[in-house]
Amino acid sequence: MSESGNHPFDRLTPDLLIDAVESQGFLSDGGFLALNSYENRVYQIGIENQTPMIAKFYRPERWSDEQIFEEHQFCFQLQEQELPVVCPWLNSQGNSISHHEGFRFALYERKGGRAPELDNLDNLFILGRLLGRFHGIGAAQSFKYRPTLSAKNFGWDSYELISKDFMPKELSPAYDSLALDVLKAIDRILADYGEVNNIRVHGDCHSGNILWRDDYPHFVDFDDARMAPAIQDLWMLLSGDRQEQTAQMAEIIKGYREFYDFDYRQLRLIEVFRTLRIMHHSAWIARRWTDPAFPRAFSWFDSPRYWSDHILALREQLGALNEPPLEVRL
Repeated sequence: MSESGNHPFDRLTPDLLIDAVESQGFLSDGGFLALNSYENRVYQIGIENQTPMIAKFYRPERWSDEQIFEEHQFCFQLQEQELPVVCPWLNSQGNSISHHEGFRFALYERKGGRAPELDNLDNLFILGRLLGRFHGIGAAQSFKYRPTLSAKNFGWDSYELISKDFMPKELSPAYDSLALDVLKAIDRILADYGEVNNIRVHGDCHSGNILWRDDYPHFVDFDDARMAPAIQDLWMLLSGDRQEQTAQMAEIIKGYREFYDFDYRQLRLIEVFRTLRIMHHSAWIARRWTDPAFPRAFSWFDSPRYWSDHILALREQLGALNEPPLEVRL
């Protein structure tokens, strides 16, 4: 695994960033700050006598214009219902997607905040209420262009990539055997579950994408929005042991049900989607390894220790998949 060739993001010089923002009618004060983002490139750009803007430059060839537009439209629909989401800025033509020097980008007003305290049950109740409202809107229509989260694209495809090109040879037999057992267990659970009700979801609803300010959560970064079961936006709020997660989920559901029905059968899918996320995360880094930012940020990725830990995590997940789901009684 090595860096190869030039990456399109290498062209994102300070001058290009500032020119892109100024092409939308702003006057930059020349200041810029790279923010913590790897899939896309995100910068805070200083604006003369105004609050700085956040400029998000989309990774080439990841999403189509139609897929990005669907993400933005979903955010606008949520905002119209007075939900606390950070939406893209609309330019003078009423467009949320702008173009400059071959890049697509979106601008956002800078919003501050801190990570939520997810071990606070009151906070989880508030998040549950908001996600219930989110999902009521998300279920009203479907994405046409964005994908559906599945065992195929998050699980099997991830396994095939890692097994073929990234797993150290000395660990391959253990990984292949275990990964196949995990994926077969997931397929079995999903087959027993039956039809899954997929709706539009945030898709990456972890604490890093929730800003707590003014004593209230605000949701950011809908870049991974897709069709998936509602539980995909809920399980990432859980932490701790089984007893703690049960109490946390009870508070989330209590708030959630004030605005949208909760299908308790989806509790069976928590470990399914947790496992798929683990597999997909490793494959995501692998797919981006030719982007120089990834070897710098994830230098441990090509070490035997990382893959040993990955195998251990999958072994733990295989055990979790075979356990009964959380039991929540309200």
